[in-house]
Amino acid sequence: MRELDPAIRRGIVDLDETKTNDKQLAELNALGVRGIRVNVSPVRKPEVGLADFMRPRIARLAKRAKELGWHLDFLMPGWLVSELMTTLRDLPIEFSVAHMGLFPAKDGPAQPGFQEFLKLVGDGSKRCWVKLTGIYRFSTAPGFTDVKPIAQALMAAVPGQLIWGSDFPHLSFHDRVGTIQLYNLLGEWAPDAAMRKRILVDNPARLFGFN
Repeated sequence: MRELDPAIRRGIVDLDETKTNDKQLAELNALGVRGIRVNVSPVRKPEVGLADFMRPRIARLAKRAKELGWHLDFLMPGWLVSELMTTLRDLPIEFSVAHMGLFPAKDGPAQPGFQEFLKLVGDGSKRCWVKLTGIYRFSTAPGFTDVKPIAQALMAAVPGQLIWGSDFPHLSFHDRVGTIQLYNLLGEWAPDAAMRKRILVDNPARLFGFN
């Protein structure tokens, strides 16, 4: 990020809020950091008590992020998104959820967890953003065809809250997935050029504070 033009650089960081001081946060902000990652392995199995364990840290991170004008960026499996739904709904800041919430694509957009997620994103507050990323982590169909109904349900409900990302370097999938392949799928999900412009240009400009 130090090598990029400040006008075009933005970043998300994973940090230990108990060891990062105000000076360090200010330096990160000046570099173009605009969010804090909350990371739980996409393949983590349901675990009793994990959501309750996470809530105090989420509250601490939200407080720091609000002071800086940042957002929180969540990567976590769909079952955990569901268990933290109330916490996410009550966050006082903007936040993003990676990989369309990581709900199993084979279960389609009608599955209860995804329907609750749609309600969260579409609650009118425009605080929740969804990343159209990492589809190979929740798809089981050849060519990721089972993701299209999920993606199009999001576009129909909340077109102004979606951003696309390559998820490069496709960790653990780098020998089976290509960024160009993933990018081209966006054209299949959103044949309308205006919709693609919202997802690729207008929405991220709002979320990350680009001019």
